[in-house]
Amino acid sequence: MVKELLTGNEAIARGAYEGGVSFAAGYPGTPSTEILETIAKKYRETIYAEWSPNEKVAFEVAVGASHCGARVLVTMKHVGLNVAADPLTALAYVGVVGGFVVTVADDPSMHSSQNEQDTRHYAKLAKVPLLEPSDSEEAKEFVKLALQISEDYNTPVILRTTTRIAHSRGLVNDGEPLALKTDLHFTKEPSRYFISNPIWAKKIRQQVEERLDKLTVNVDDWAVNQILWNDKNFGIITSGVVYQYVREVFPNASVLKIGMPFPFPDKQIKEFANKVGKLFIIEELDNFLEEHIKSLGIFCHGKDVIPRIGELSPDILYEVLGEKNYGKTIETAVLPDIPIRPPTLCPGCPHRGLFYVLGKLDVIVTGDIGCYALGASPPLSRMDTILCMGGGITMAHGLDKALRKNLTTTSTKYRSGQKIVGIMGDSTFFHSGITGLLDVAYNKSGTTIIVADNRITAMTGHQENPGSGQTLMGEQTVTVSIEDFGRACGIKNILTVDPYNIPQTTSMLKEATNSPEAYLIVARKPCPLYLHKKLGNTLSVNKVKYKINNVKCKKCEACLQLGCPAIEKIDAQIQINDSCAGCGICATICPVKSIDKHT
Repeated sequence: MVKELLTGNEAIARGAYEGGVSFAAGYPGTPSTEILETIAKKYRETIYAEWSPNEKVAFEVAVGASHCGARVLVTMKHVGLNVAADPLTALAYVGVVGGFVVTVADDPSMHSSQNEQDTRHYAKLAKVPLLEPSDSEEAKEFVKLALQISEDYNTPVILRTTTRIAHSRGLVNDGEPLALKTDLHFTKEPSRYFISNPIWAKKIRQQVEERLDKLTVNVDDWAVNQILWNDKNFGIITSGVVYQYVREVFPNASVLKIGMPFPFPDKQIKEFANKVGKLFIIEELDNFLEEHIKSLGIFCHGKDVIPRIGELSPDILYEVLGEKNYGKTIETAVLPDIPIRPPTLCPGCPHRGLFYVLGKLDVIVTGDIGCYALGASPPLSRMDTILCMGGGITMAHGLDKALRKNLTTTSTKYRSGQKIVGIMGDSTFFHSGITGLLDVAYNKSGTTIIVADNRITAMTGHQENPGSGQTLMGEQTVTVSIEDFGRACGIKNILTVDPYNIPQTTSMLKEATNSPEAYLIVARKPCPLYLHKKLGNTLSVNKVKYKINNVKCKKCEACLQLGCPAIEKIDAQIQINDSCAGCGICATICPVKSIDKHT
């Protein structure tokens, strides 16, 4: 048997391959991104994979493939399931034909996310089963099991991972792939597929409850929940990666490891609880298991001692449950203090010029989710609010309407300081910005909307999108025009700007923000890191770099206001280091022209 050292994401891709999946879709979002990238790289001969414009679209196209009998996999991060919640709850009623697994990666401690969420609640809301692996081998095997459960019980299945499972490596036993289904067809069944008809939906609603009852009764049949008996004076119920921490810190404790947190395995929970003395429920984020276990009349400790915020770790478990409650001592490593690296835009990032110019204007800036969110950090500090994907446009419209209404009842003329600028990236625009732009035009907003178009989905590692001209499978395709979308939505004033060109960017932004009308500005320049990856690391972005002429330099520190990592001050001397990408913005803004090109 061949063994591989795989990350959890790579193992999930392997599980899809071995499980007979032929269609996969998703939207890139850390920590889930590498699942589809692995499929497209290693299993493209048997699995078709695509990046969809957003998670809702990915979910719905996968439903279409499932209705034909294909086994499918959908991938997203936790906030992406918010976007796909509508089709998830609907598919729970409609049911599946081919196995349907939606893999959702939660991000405790918010390593790359705007909030913490516990996806287990969505399983309970939608009344669908959820599996949660504790290592890479289980990640692979649980995909195959989820596909089988999906088909046997006519239901979508959620596979929940977390950042540690997604990105940690473990040994995985390679298995033989199932033969792909070849007789794919769609069978018309109005009473099932037309759930918008209340007469049929009410009947299906009863079937959903009956299915959940069957799943609850049969949960023990899949051996995903395991009891490890040891010292029965101290019992722990846990799931996911936390199981690994529990085994490390408390090797002698009795443990119930729950691989299917929903539906709840009541029989095993009661059996375990009745045989142990002190019982602890150890889970990351919410008290999902604890709340249910207490509802069974079982006394236990949980979030009264276990943190409900952020990731858990062996050190945290030892601190809250160590000698005081169990008497186990462990040695903890003393880590050196590591200097904090402030979040910043990369050298040569085109967004930097955009935010620099915005910093010279008296405007309110509503932001969005992406690399450009770093424009909120010092020294640029040129973003006033960020909410969610798509909110950069819609919040700008709301602010504009509220502020204009309070200006005057007799005139809608622009007043200095009241102009609102909404900004988002190209991938975010395709994800959820188009409807907001339509709202701006339809409801006569006076906002300036900027799409920071760096030609790729950069923040999650350079994934293709509808504006990049290439699919996940490497096929050349249409390059969607943001300007054309603006015209189709009804925006009359549309400008395209090079954000490296500071005079041009300044002129166009002043034109837009001095007008009472809505503007769409497309700030287009490729991501320099993507160009390095695509062209190789032998070339800088512009084939030149810059240096500071110390004779001319007056140490005014105007260049430092860009927040570029390539520009640094050491011993009162300002210099440009080797990370310079050659964008030239610093040379443009230097008041004494002390920054020159060099090769």
